[in-house]
Amino acid sequence: MSKLFIPVGSKDHIRGNHHAPVTLLEYGDYECPYCGQAHNVVMALQAQLGDTVRFVFRNFPLTQIHPHAFNAALAAEAAAQQGKFWQMHDLLFENQDRLEDDHLVGYASLLRLDIDRFIEDFEMAEIEKRVRDDFLSGVKSGVNGTPTFFINGVRHDGSFQLPGLLAAVERATRQVYL
Repeated sequence: MSKLFIPVGSKDHIRGNHHAPVTLLEYGDYECPYCGQAHNVVMALQAQLGDTVRFVFRNFPLTQIHPHAFNAALAAEAAAQQGKFWQMHDLLFENQDRLEDDHLVGYASLLRLDIDRFIEDFEMAEIEKRVRDDFLSGVKSGVNGTPTFFINGVRHDGSFQLPGLLAAVERATRQVYL
């Protein structure tokens, strides 16, 4: 049973109730088709469970097989600098087949980001370090593929389809309240 090496903290991107009893964390890759499927599952799961679960996303771009994944992660982090991480996150997953750099700038425009600042942030060493730090934290947690989920800090090795993930999150919820 693998555990999360670096616990969820203030630097993480959190969607949902920050004080939820269950934390679902994903190490993901914006170009990974399985992560695209998992994105829809997580959205459905959050809609169904509401405030009982918070979702955390960490970048794990598999650059050997997904040539646009790293820059897509940079785009999400650059958008975060203007308070639009989750909006960019969703756009990237909804447009996985269009992740060239000009598309990324187009998504920033669509989100009404300051484009000059977006490009500047996209190219910042600090943003690149953030993506690399996420990746290394995944490696230290035993992640070797995407998507990889952790529920309350413990690796979920079951299905990431809705029934399997929902059952695992509900089990974790019951354990919190025991």
